[in-house]
Amino acid sequence: MFLIDTNRQGKVVTDAIVNQSIDNYLVNDLKLPGHGLMMYVNQPAVIVGINQSVMAEVDFHYLAANGVQLVRRTSGGGAVYHDERNLIFEHIVNGDPQDGSKFGDYSVFAQPILRALAEMGVAHPEISGKSNLVVDGKKFSGMTMFKNGDGYAAGGTIMYDLNVDAAHQALLPSSQRQHRGVASNRVPITNLRQYLAPEYRNLDIQAFKEALLCHIFQVERLDQIETYHLNDRDWDIIDERLADKYRTDAWNFGANPGFREYRAVLLPTGQLHLNFTVHQGTLRNVSLFGTVATADQLNAVADRLVGVSLETAALTAVLSDPAVLAVLGNGAVTPIVTALTTEAHREG
Repeated sequence: MFLIDTNRQGKVVTDAIVNQSIDNYLVNDLKLPGHGLMMYVNQPAVIVGINQSVMAEVDFHYLAANGVQLVRRTSGGGAVYHDERNLIFEHIVNGDPQDGSKFGDYSVFAQPILRALAEMGVAHPEISGKSNLVVDGKKFSGMTMFKNGDGYAAGGTIMYDLNVDAAHQALLPSSQRQHRGVASNRVPITNLRQYLAPEYRNLDIQAFKEALLCHIFQVERLDQIETYHLNDRDWDIIDERLADKYRTDAWNFGANPGFREYRAVLLPTGQLHLNFTVHQGTLRNVSLFGTVATADQLNAVADRLVGVSLETAALTAVLSDPAVLAVLGNGAVTPIVTALTTEAHREG
């Protein structure tokens, strides 16, 4: 196993959208042969699974008010909260490294983490169920995987001193409405700091990361680990992938199961996201979410749009209703009509 250094020109990268996209580059593009491990820290962010509906996982008002990023990964699993006191690890495997690694088997990827933590004083850390890492019956890491050809990534979180209160507030579902996405399994969580030996309890996150890596690789210093450093060419390709997909609202906010279209509009009252499907010239499935109003209010407006013809006059009539204007604001009609009617996909 070797280490993958995700710093950019010697500087630590904490942008969660960037960090989340690196594994896709390593698996889909670079394809380093063997078994690599990368570990990084994110600024506050909620990471949702590829099959999840964001409106059922997060509080958009809290995210906007607290500068929390929303990031969609390309693997499954539930929604998690990251901040600067939390580590993310990812095993990157291409080909057969002949070390027991096997797609779908989380235990082989959990063992180096569990062994290192035990050496650092955590009593009996273990894997629970298919993919959760726990101590004292509480989860400190959830793992997930994705695969492409002969390459795959398997990773998860390591809660060192996560702001648990912020996590609970950020992951408060915006809407209880039925959806086609995979719901998160919300279980008791805990930080590891209290379980570690005294010399590891008061480290900053980068020092904790270094100590953990040294235990994983059984070395005294990071420069003793075989390491691949992302170079300028790597970053050029990563930047292209970010611009094309991973940094777009269409991916992070709009790729929700059950919808064919996504648009976003910035209204005087806040950001509004629209997911919808068009069938035979009418709106069939509609979901509105964002910071312009409460989830219940936006759901009521969305319900009124279902079955409406995708014609300017019909949409304007619904959106100009005083009850709808009271929710969206007087300046909402034209931007929303334009968003719904511009290059809309017409199914059937």
